[in-house]
Amino acid sequence: MPTPKPSTGLSCPADVPMDESPATERPRRWQVPAAVLVGAFLFNLGQGVLRPTMPLYLQQVFSANYRMVTLIPVVFGLGKSVAGLPSGYLLDRLGRRRLMAGGLVLIALGDVGSAMISAYGVFLALRALGGVGWAAFSTVAMTTMVGQPSSQGRGRAVSLLFMSETLGLLVGGITGGWLYQGVSLASPFVFEAGCMLVAAIAIGRWSISTAGPGSASPRAGLDWRLLGLALRTPGVLLMSLSNAVLIAIQAGVLVFLFPLYLVEQGGLGPKTVGVLVSLSVLGRLLALWLGGSSSDRWGRVRVFVPSLLAYAALLGSLPLVTQPVTLGLWSLAIGAAAGFVAGLPTALIGDRVAPSLQGVAVGWLRTVTDGGLILGPLVMGALADAMNLSAPFILAAALLTAISWRCRRQAIALSGST
Repeated sequence: MPTPKPSTGLSCPADVPMDESPATERPRRWQVPAAVLVGAFLFNLGQGVLRPTMPLYLQQVFSANYRMVTLIPVVFGLGKSVAGLPSGYLLDRLGRRRLMAGGLVLIALGDVGSAMISAYGVFLALRALGGVGWAAFSTVAMTTMVGQPSSQGRGRAVSLLFMSETLGLLVGGITGGWLYQGVSLASPFVFEAGCMLVAAIAIGRWSISTAGPGSASPRAGLDWRLLGLALRTPGVLLMSLSNAVLIAIQAGVLVFLFPLYLVEQGGLGPKTVGVLVSLSVLGRLLALWLGGSSSDRWGRVRVFVPSLLAYAALLGSLPLVTQPVTLGLWSLAIGAAAGFVAGLPTALIGDRVAPSLQGVAVGWLRTVTDGGLILGPLVMGALADAMNLSAPFILAAALLTAISWRCRRQAIALSGST
C-alpha cells in the first residue's frame, strides 16, 4: 500500500485564507460528538475537585513538603507524554471508542488506588498512570474534533472541547473544598473516579462517529514513516512548539505563580486571590469560542499572530500593575488572551495534515505539549527563585513575541511559494 501523502497547505482557492488548507472533497455534515465533550467535562470536573485539595491531602497523609507537592503535575505530565504518540498510532487499530473508555477506566482505577495507599512513591506511580489514561482519551478526543470534513468549522470544534474542559475545572474548583472538608480527605479521589466511570459509560453507549474519511488503516500499526510525513508538513513543528510554549506559560506562570504574585506584589488576601483567579478562568472560558470562530472566519495565522502579541503585552506589563481593581481587569484579560489562542495551533495542524495523518499528528502534538507542561513549572519556578517573581512573566512575554514573529515569517514564506 502506498504511503499517504500529507497535505502541505501550499495551494488554496482564492477565497480561502492563505494559512488554511481545506479539504478538497465536498464537506459532509458533521455532528458534534457530545459523548467526547461529556467525557472531557467530567474528567476536568474531577481534576478541578482535586486541584485545591490535593496539596492539603499530601500534607495531611504524607507530611509532604513543597517539592513533593510539585512533583504531582510533573509525573502526571510524564505519563501523558509517554502515552500521547502511541495513542495517536493506535486509536484506529484498537478502536477509538474503546481507547477512550479504557483510558477513563484507567484513571478511575488510579484514583481508587490513590485514596487507599499510604506510600508516597506508589501514589506518584498512580498519578502517572492517570496521565497515561488521560493521554489515551484526550488524543482520540482531539483527533475527533480536528477530523471534521470542513476546515471552516474546525476552530469552533476544537474550542468546544477546550470549553468543556475549562467549564469542568471551574465547577470542580468550587466543589473541591466542600468535599474535602465536609465529607472526607479521600472523597475528591472517589468523586473523580465516579466521574470517570460515568464518562466511560457515556463513551461506550453513545452513538458517535469518530472515524473520518481517509483515516489511517487499522493495520498501519506503528508505521513510523507516518510520523515523518506529519512532521514534514509545513506548520506542524512550529505549531507543536507554539502549543508547548502556551502550556508551559499556563502551567508554570498562571497556575502556580500568578496567585503568589497577587499575594506578594498586590498585597491581596486569599479570598480576593480566589476571586481574581476565578476571573482568569472565566475570561478563558468566554474567549475560547471567540478565538475558534474568528480563526475559522479570518484564517488561523491572521488571528494567531496579533493575539499572541496582545497576550505578551498583558503578561509583560503585569509587574507594573499593583492596584486590586486593575489586577482584576488584568486577570480577566490574561485569561481571555490565553483562551483566545489556546485552540489555534491544534486547529491549524488539523487544517494542514491529511486525514490519514491526523491521529499521529495529534499524538505528536500532545507529546510535545506535555513537555511544556513538565518544563514550564520547573523553569519558571527556578527563574523566580533565582531572580524575582516578575521575571517569569517577562520571559513568558518574550517567548510569545518570538513565537508570533516566527509564525509570521512562516506564513510569509508559504505565501510566497504558492
